[in-house]
Amino acid sequence: MVFVKSQKSKAYFKRYQVKFKRRREGKTDYRARVRLINQDKNKYNTPKYRFVVRFTNKDVCAQITSASITGDMVLTSAYAHELPRYGLNVGLTNYAAAYCTGLLLARRVLKLLSLDDEYEGNVEASGEDFSVEPADERRPFRALLDVGLIRTTTGNRVFGALKGALDGGLDIPHGEKRFAGFSSENKALDAEVHRKYIFGGHVAAYMKNLIEDEPEKYQSQFSEYIKKGVEPDEIEELYKKVHAAIRADPTPSKSTKQPPKTHKRYNLKKLTYGERKAKLIERLNALNSNACDDDDESDEEE
Repeated sequence: MVFVKSQKSKAYFKRYQVKFKRRREGKTDYRARVRLINQDKNKYNTPKYRFVVRFTNKDVCAQITSASITGDMVLTSAYAHELPRYGLNVGLTNYAAAYCTGLLLARRVLKLLSLDDEYEGNVEASGEDFSVEPADERRPFRALLDVGLIRTTTGNRVFGALKGALDGGLDIPHGEKRFAGFSSENKALDAEVHRKYIFGGHVAAYMKNLIEDEPEKYQSQFSEYIKKGVEPDEIEELYKKVHAAIRADPTPSKSTKQPPKTHKRYNLKKLTYGERKAKLIERLNALNSNACDDDDESDEEE
């Protein structure tokens, strides 16, 4: 007879603690998060801001957030779906669009804090690395880059959003190793290549190649560009106009959504204590009146 030793005793399971819900779902890297939100005690509850960038299939989301006991507090946000308001109607998830979203968020938060006049940032996007210099009166707005679970490879779109925020005038600690155009062999950033990505030059070059080699694929893959009348040679000028429009008015537009309509209820409305009490009295009175009627009928029969 073979006895198998129990590896996990009852004491183990009594003390077992499940991981956080977002860790179980694979949504949050708490090891990275704790390093981003830890704040010194001598800061007296001063918010430690993060520049959060997330991508979906059709949108780019950029936020300035700070952590609190009750949850993350969002100071302000910007989205790629706002870019049609500034003249960009196509390609809302590429590197150039991520740059525009980062630029929009930077100008928006600086305008909110009345720092937009002191810190204009890099007005002419040249592709070179840029860091804002502190002014005499107020220091620049500082935030830490939060990439979440994104794989931080060289040329990733998240660094396009970072570059837009830097050129917009935010102070974000960074290096130039992950920008598009950085060469691992030369250990240097090629500003011309980076500028091409900022102004959508890589998209324009791909469009030209498809027009020459595979016109049918071009018709299907760039159907929205064709519908909007965007030509490969016009893309750089288009992004220049978008950057200028963002700087001119970064304030968010008011929502035009209609107020929610009243929907039909399929369950009973929850009554208050007074309504329940009145309903009970009404039922008791009805029962008493029925009982009296029954007594009268029996007396008549007798």
